[in-house]
This record gives sequence, structure tokens and C-alpha cells, in this order.
Amino acid sequence: MEFFKIKKDIPFMKNALVFNAISFVTFLLAVFFLFSRGLHLSVEFTGGTVMEVSYTQAADVGKVRGVVAGLGFNDVQVQNFGSARDVMIRLPAQAGVSSAQQSERVMSALKADNAEATMRRTEFVGPQVGEELATDGLKALAFVVVGIMLYLAVRFEWKFAVAAIVANLHDVIIILGFFAFFQWEFSLAVLAAVLAVLGYSVNESVVIFDRIRENFRRFRKLTTVEIIDNAITSTISRTIITHGCTQIMVLSMLLFGGETLHYFAMALTIGICFGIYSSVFVAAAIAMWLGIRREDLIKAPVKKDGDQDGENAGAVV
Repeated sequence: MEFFKIKKDIPFMKNALVFNAISFVTFLLAVFFLFSRGLHLSVEFTGGTVMEVSYTQAADVGKVRGVVAGLGFNDVQVQNFGSARDVMIRLPAQAGVSSAQQSERVMSALKADNAEATMRRTEFVGPQVGEELATDGLKALAFVVVGIMLYLAVRFEWKFAVAAIVANLHDVIIILGFFAFFQWEFSLAVLAAVLAVLGYSVNESVVIFDRIRENFRRFRKLTTVEIIDNAITSTISRTIITHGCTQIMVLSMLLFGGETLHYFAMALTIGICFGIYSSVFVAAAIAMWLGIRREDLIKAPVKKDGDQDGENAGAVV
């Protein structure tokens, strides 16, 4: 399916050096903000109090969030769980204040606002649990990266694997850089979005790499640069359809999903935009600079014994 078809190839690789220079500067800025400001980790990673509150009717999550925030708690997470009548509240740890004191203070304010509020459960999440979650998250990220590299190396060639991983890590670091610069809350949901972006970005790279391999078979007189330009140009319509539809869904979560899904959708939005950019200008360009050739993807036919230049040398005329 195509919205349009471009007859003349767009010379993407002609400006690859300029775009990669911009990309490199953006990457360095993201790394700088990660080290200078760091990530603003959520309660899941830093520890705090988790409360489950039940109402007899559907709870107004926005109102509950406002009541809790009015007590002076920063970075409070309030969301429904199980049903519309049940609310989960995550409070960050406070120096000199116990988990029991936090929950009692919050419940007093909630009951003053709505006498039907009932405490179902409260527990303290220690920093050790948060550290374990952070470690497991990094392990998951490492496993995804290694898996992608092995997959691309087997399906294509090691040059494509290196190019795709550099491009995908470029996307991940830039997402983290945005969260460090703006000090947006980094939660488990955002970590899930980062892992999703890795898979999403590599899918776009695989589509372009597949077309490059097909072009090497079809167009034997074109140069490597012309092959890559044709591959990217011929997949533009597919890219617009796929990423456009995905972004519409993500945008609906960003606008109407509430505070719970806001940063999850924000991470996906950044990842989708930079995923398209990196697949075209980073992954394809790196593969070109690594010297990808037709011989890397298409094996030459094996000559039989007695054959010379593809013809039978022993034939008698």
C-alpha cells in the first residue's frame, strides 16, 4: 500500500555527513545532561510508600491527586487499579517521616475530602528494592541490545548489525537525555517505553536493510550510495503509514491518557521521531561508511570443477 510513489530517488546519503554531525552533537548533549543532572527516578527506583485506597463509587483520580499534592508531597503518582473505585497512591520517601506517618496524614486528608475513602493496604518500598529494579532494568536493556545484534548479524551482515545498534543506542540515549534535561519522572513505564523504542527502531532499520539487499540483486550497475538512496526513497510511503498510525495512537495517550501515561507516551513520541531519523541518516550512513558491498550480502555462484568463467572449459567444438 502506498500513498504516493516518488519516481526520482532522493539523495539522502549526499547530506549524511551533515545530519550525522548534528546527531553526534545531540548525542553528546544527551550524555552531558545524563551525567550533570541525572535521571529523576520515580518511587519504584528510589523507595517510598505505596497506598491502596478504595471508594464506594468511581474515584476522581485528579481530585485525589490534588488533595495529596496539597499536603506538600512532590512527584506523587495516583492511578486507578483493578477498578474505577480503587486508587493506588505512591509517595516518595521523606527524611524523618515514617511510612506509617505518611499514610495516616494522607488518609486524614482524603477522608476530610470524602468520608467514603477506605484504606485497603499500605506498604513501604525500600531503596534496596528500587536498586534491584534499576539493575534488572539495565539487564533487560543489555539483553535486548545483544539480541538485536545477533539477529541482524545472522540475517544480514555484521556491518548492518553494528550500524543498527549504534543507531538504536543513539535513540535510547537521546530519550534519556530529554528526561534528564527536563527532569521528567523516569518510572518503570518509561523504561518499558525505552525497550519498546529499541524494537520499534530496529524494525525500521530492518525494512531499509531488506530493501538494500533486494536492490543489490536487482540493480547491478548502481553504486552503493545509489542503492541506499533508492532503498530509503522506495520505503518512504510505508514509513509514513506505519509511523503515522503509531504516532496517532501514542498522541491519544499523551493528550487523553492522564498523568499516569503522560511520560510513557512522551518517551514513545521522542523515540518514534528519532527512530525514523536514525534509521535513515544514522544506520544507513554508518553501513555505507563501513563499506557495505554487494558481495557482503550476495554470495558468488560456486564454480564447478572444469568450469572457467562460468563456461565449460572442456567443451569441444
